[in-house]
Amino acid sequence: MATPLLHAANADQAAYWNGPAGQRWLDRQALQDELLAPISELLLGRARVAEGERVIDVGCGCGATSLALAQQVGAGGRVLGLDISAPMLARARARAQGQPSVAFILADATVHPFEPASFDLLFSRFGVMFFADPVLSFANMRTAMAPGGRVAFVCWREPRDNPWMTLALQHAYRHVPRMPELGPEDPGPFAFASQQRVERILRASGFTGIALEAVQLSLDLAVGRGLDAAVEAALAIGPVSRALEGQSPEQREAVAAEIRAAFAPLQRGNALPLGASVWVATASVA
Repeated sequence: MATPLLHAANADQAAYWNGPAGQRWLDRQALQDELLAPISELLLGRARVAEGERVIDVGCGCGATSLALAQQVGAGGRVLGLDISAPMLARARARAQGQPSVAFILADATVHPFEPASFDLLFSRFGVMFFADPVLSFANMRTAMAPGGRVAFVCWREPRDNPWMTLALQHAYRHVPRMPELGPEDPGPFAFASQQRVERILRASGFTGIALEAVQLSLDLAVGRGLDAAVEAALAIGPVSRALEGQSPEQREAVAAEIRAAFAPLQRGNALPLGASVWVATASVA
């Protein structure tokens, strides 16, 4: 596969998502799709996708949202899934066999030479928080948008509002060293937590009609498979998996036991519901 044009400041993210992080998502692709399905459905509803539309799915990963978008645009539309992770795109392409309305490209949206004014919707489920220079990235993506086009993406709000992601990490830190703290605007899951920052980025990139809707949800970390599955999920993907890199087997066992003890009182049958909070951001192109 050809090496994509890459903005130098995004090189670390490209290395991360083409390395162990991308592999972890591949290993848990079906479970992650199930876990995040409520958010995918929420965003698809807000995006108001119409038959025949042309859509860019930014940070499409293993293709779940691209495939859902392809169903909505139908045979007369097209969906372009874009990501910097080659392993995840390989999975997306395999899942899309026989669906001519969806295609995938390995590309950095900050610098990719999009066909000008050729898309109706810029869509992303958690794919836009990792740009080193988000104004530059969104300005470049805006060149692909036809007049009257629109934006719909979802991003995480503050860490304190997302215990589904942070609770396990708080308990892991009782046994492993803390990771370096990211600044509030450093690329990462919570880089778009500030409503003011997101609005500023979109305005500076040339978008109008900007609106952010705060949505509270509950995500089942066990995806209906019980406490063991919830603990496994916390260890396998997300911040705890990064905190455990390079740690001893004994530390990993201690972390697993700590997380299990924290999760057990929260179990509801085979589910482990934990709070989550997102922004649904929408905007338009004049």
